Amino acid sequence: MAALGDLTAERLTPGNLGAQRERDAASRPRPTVAELRADGRFAVEELSVPGGEGRPDVTLVHARPADATGPLPALYYMHGGGMIMGNAWSVLPKILRDWSGPLGLAVVSVEYRLAPETPYPGPLEDCHAGLVWTAEHADELGIDGERVIIGGKSAGGGLAAALTLLNRDLNRERGEGPVPVGQLLQCPMLDDRLDTPSAHRMAGIGLWDRSSTAVAWQAYLGERYGTADLSPYAAPARATDLSGLPPTYIDVGSAETFRDENVAYAHAIWQAGGDAELHVWPGAFHGFDSVAPAAALTRAARHARTQWLSRTVERSRR
Repeated sequence: MAALGDLTAERLTPGNLGAQRERDAASRPRPTVAELRADGRFAVEELSVPGGEGRPDVTLVHARPADATGPLPALYYMHGGGMIMGNAWSVLPKILRDWSGPLGLAVVSVEYRLAPETPYPGPLEDCHAGLVWTAEHADELGIDGERVIIGGKSAGGGLAAALTLLNRDLNRERGEGPVPVGQLLQCPMLDDRLDTPSAHRMAGIGLWDRSSTAVAWQAYLGERYGTADLSPYAAPARATDLSGLPPTYIDVGSAETFRDENVAYAHAIWQAGGDAELHVWPGAFHGFDSVAPAAALTRAARHARTQWLSRTVERSRR
């Protein structure tokens, strides 16, 4: 695997966001629906669903093994990119190859609006509207609405954690919304305060550091950034009650900014009586599995995620 000290990247600033988006789009080209179908192995459709009162429609990309029958468990997924970059399509090739095909899993990937053009709570509202619509239309999608896992990576992992908290609270207060059977959080971006030892220690190191993360949080939160009373739906590390969450998978590298906030989130779930599986991959940096897809550590991480998904899907059958 590439050495962390050998990896350099231009730090994100408000002034270079446009250029960074162009580079990101070039490095992660958006596949077409025909490409995602992979010579007929997968059924793929783009859906436009209501975004809620006064908000635009939300685009969902629904994919599943083409030969699968019966209602399938589903992974409702949010892409990474600091909530300022990325798209719902580019994450799908790996998800379909690693999880959908082997596990017989449907995937719904969310094209949420990006900051700073759409700050909080807009992206989370998009994710929530898509989740509610997916659950309400599960039968016509061929999805088992009682076997949905919420997941995401990096900023998408933070959105997944926020969505799970919001969905839990709506269930508690109003009896509304689906009840997910798990949440899969890959190196999630959880804490806008960026005041952990790992955040400080990794400043200026690696592909995505404390300064770039701060710019992303500022774009997402605007004037709310760093305020004492920030909602946990905006930054899940602010949550004081992590009870009642579904079984959770969290993984993170030992050499990345998000390490300590991820470990703390797992500990808080345990302390609230919940079920969390935590992996801290030794020497791994943010995005290591994309930079070094054939590395032994990447294979181990991919296997651990797949095994957790498989166990969660099997447990949900009971």
